[in-house]
Amino acid sequence: MSRHRFLVTYDIADPKRLKAVHKVMLGFGDHVQLSVFLCELNAREFLQMEHRLKRVLNHRQDQALIFELGPATEQRLDRIQSIGRDFVPSARVLIA
Repeated sequence: MSRHRFLVTYDIADPKRLKAVHKVMLGFGDHVQLSVFLCELNAREFLQMEHRLKRVLNHRQDQALIFELGPATEQRLDRIQSIGRDFVPSARVLIA
């Protein structure tokens, strides 16, 4: 099953839900900034993540954005530009 890379960002209105969303996302990707995760998922994992987020979010107050970045290949990481501290991908991203 091929893997794709996704950037997931979220804006959560309630601190309890914010913590719950963060916990969900820790199971699917790497925490790269506040409320931002980089994930490498196959189709099944993507659907699981989407389902879990839908269950935790308040659909009137919260928002999660999922950007598909294409196939999960190391070369694609070269397209990430960092201003300030260097972006260093985790071992999990480099191995997948």
